[in-house]
Amino acid sequence: MGRLPKPAALKALAGEAVPTGPAPAAGPVECPTNLSVGGRAVWERLAPDLIAKHVLTAWDVDEFAAFCDAVDRRDRSAEHMDRDGEVIDAPVFNRNGEKTGDRSQLSPWWQVWKGANEAMIRFGGRFGLSPSDRAALKVGHGRQQQSNGEDLLTG
Repeated sequence: MGRLPKPAALKALAGEAVPTGPAPAAGPVECPTNLSVGGRAVWERLAPDLIAKHVLTAWDVDEFAAFCDAVDRRDRSAEHMDRDGEVIDAPVFNRNGEKTGDRSQLSPWWQVWKGANEAMIRFGGRFGLSPSDRAALKVGHGRQQQSNGEDLLTG
């Protein structure tokens, strides 16, 4: 909790030291071939901008693919719950294996949705995909920064 960290771009504009770590070599950042159709759609929607801003690099492909997969799984499980309901009737059986009635329970898709959503939030945060996560994100490796700082603010 507490104050959110000052974004690296603002630190640089204020003349503060911006910590840097190892940077991956320049090179292509390609979508993994094993991503699902839905995961690939997420990749195609978000990756170009993340690559342009040097947030997604060749070192990050697997982790970003996990984010894309989590978004796809969350969306597909939500479709199941939209169709079948979030609460379903489950059969109840006696000791002899005979059905004795039904009981209401959460859809099994709820757990899939919940796990995928948690993974999506966790992995997405590493790429600054929420406002508070963006504030803490440190980028800039391999960037040509303009002397007036415009590139720092606009990406």
